[in-house]
Amino acid sequence: MSKLLTISPSPHVHTSDSVNKIMYRVLLALLPALVWSVFMFGLDAVRVTLLAVVSCMAFEYLIQRFIMKEVPKITDGSAALTGILLAFNVPASIPSWIIITGALVAIGVGKLSFGGLGNNPFNPALVGRVFLLISFPVQMTSWPVSQHAAVDALTTATPLGILKEGVKSGQPVSALMDSLPSGMDLLYGNMSGSMGEISALLLLLGFGYMLWKKVITFHIPVFVLGTIFVFQGILWMVNPENFIEPVFHLLTGGAMLGAIYMATDMVTSPMTHRGQFIYAAGIGVITVLIRNFGAYPEGISFAILIMNGFTPLINSYVKPKRFGGTN
Repeated sequence: MSKLLTISPSPHVHTSDSVNKIMYRVLLALLPALVWSVFMFGLDAVRVTLLAVVSCMAFEYLIQRFIMKEVPKITDGSAALTGILLAFNVPASIPSWIIITGALVAIGVGKLSFGGLGNNPFNPALVGRVFLLISFPVQMTSWPVSQHAAVDALTTATPLGILKEGVKSGQPVSALMDSLPSGMDLLYGNMSGSMGEISALLLLLGFGYMLWKKVITFHIPVFVLGTIFVFQGILWMVNPENFIEPVFHLLTGGAMLGAIYMATDMVTSPMTHRGQFIYAAGIGVITVLIRNFGAYPEGISFAILIMNGFTPLINSYVKPKRFGGTN
């Protein structure tokens, strides 16, 4: 009787995609930005990336094997992707022990404490990143200068940090423009920041690849970036001396990385397009509010985690049409 064929209700959908294929395609999409980060920050970028990936995979293996008593699944690519995204969210100069701590929190707390892949309500890499930011604010906000920069310095502020401190001290935006990178520098990534903040063009290249491979859809990234553009644009038009133009906010900080690679996490984002619009709009609004009025110059990490928490509620009230139904 135990070998009887089990038939589930229709509809039946067959696809060649798998968790492994999806994860490794996202990793491939991030590769150009990773190469650029190594070019900008040298061996420190390699060190941080390898430590993050190896630590995430090692912690996942140990926790699944010895605590959860399960067969480890570290070859599916999800732990490696968490490691890459965590590395992209920290300075390349961060001490090794801190990135290892972040990997433990990302995997142990953000992922496996909820049951593992498919069960985590929050993006694991962002859980690790926010934990590190709150626990080690000095190390997490000490940004190394690119090894190709024409300045003799060890650390500097990010463009968002320069803008935030300048406006906070009472300077108008027009007086700060000479201290900020040009539009082309912002696009190509010739500025300070984390590994995932300095390569907007290459992150967009990866976005195009994932759309081509149908790893993600355009809805969440476009709605997140569109909301940031519209909301920041309104503030800029109301008071251009206190608020900078919206394109600046799209090309700086973690806007591209967050909107394309982290807000689109299938587990932590809504199922329907209407739900994704609400989710993405919430991320955009919260990001702009934190960047302009909050204590931190960057806000997309907090915004994504907050809206991750609202995802079950959104899914409950914005449901897909029933198969064969009229509503």
